[in-house]
Amino acid sequence: MRWETIDWQRWLVLARNFFLGKEANKGFIFRLFMYLILIDTAFIYVKPILYMMTTMVKDMTNLLDPSVIWVPRSLYFGHLSEALRLLKYGTAFSISITVSLSVALLQIVSCAIAGYAFARLEFPFKRTLFVCLIFTFLMPPQVTILPMIIMFKNFGWINTYYPLIIPAIFGHGLKGALFVIIFRQFFSTLPKELEEAAKIDGASVFRVFFRVMLPISSSAIIVVFLFSFVWNWNDFYYPSMFMFSSKEVPLSISLSRLAASLSAEAEQSGPSIFAEPIKMAASFLIIMPPLIIYSFTQRWFVEGVERTGLVE
Repeated sequence: MRWETIDWQRWLVLARNFFLGKEANKGFIFRLFMYLILIDTAFIYVKPILYMMTTMVKDMTNLLDPSVIWVPRSLYFGHLSEALRLLKYGTAFSISITVSLSVALLQIVSCAIAGYAFARLEFPFKRTLFVCLIFTFLMPPQVTILPMIIMFKNFGWINTYYPLIIPAIFGHGLKGALFVIIFRQFFSTLPKELEEAAKIDGASVFRVFFRVMLPISSSAIIVVFLFSFVWNWNDFYYPSMFMFSSKEVPLSISLSRLAASLSAEAEQSGPSIFAEPIKMAASFLIIMPPLIIYSFTQRWFVEGVERTGLVE
């Protein structure tokens, strides 16, 4: 009788450890709950992409067959060809990649210098200027867009790429204030002994920044580069304001013009079953480059987000 009691107690302890775990986050129930949340969250983001990819390869037979919802019985790539033609993909892609890469690289340099100054240097009105920087981050772009259009019109830059690229030289542009804050947070975490050792050897402030601090900032640089590249790649607001009558436009505006063109055709000749697959194919062609870049830089991006304090 005593041995049976001990055996039951041992099994109860094992069962409790298995389901609840010795620690709060090690048990089977906790892990099952976490995996359910992760699967649900992933499904919310992955479902539109799966729907887009399966819809764009459906031919007329699959589109008219009500039993075909997700997986088509055959693959058809005619919608991709039509989307390439309507988007003027070659020209629009070259414009998007030029603008996005130029802005990202310029913002890395300018925002890193500004972030280093706010983190390590002492200069007059430092706190006031940082408050102004936060204010520009909080201010919606619609507040300043009209003065910017008037200013760039006086410069003769409307319908050119200059309003999108030139402000990045000075740390402005899309989310420039956020990138300065990211670099400031990163440089604040580095040990001061690095700078002091370089200054003892006679290095100037610029030499300390470019030879000591910037080379060890790869994680922050990758975070800023990816954020800047993707946000400028997907941005529709600023290009539509500054390049509203230009024939050569980025992919974000090409997609908008493609959707407007298909809507105009639908009003004139009735709705077409090919309109949605063509839109899905155009969307796929636009999001594919950022997805490819992120797939190769994911590890450094996650590491950089942790080191720059964005997840705290």
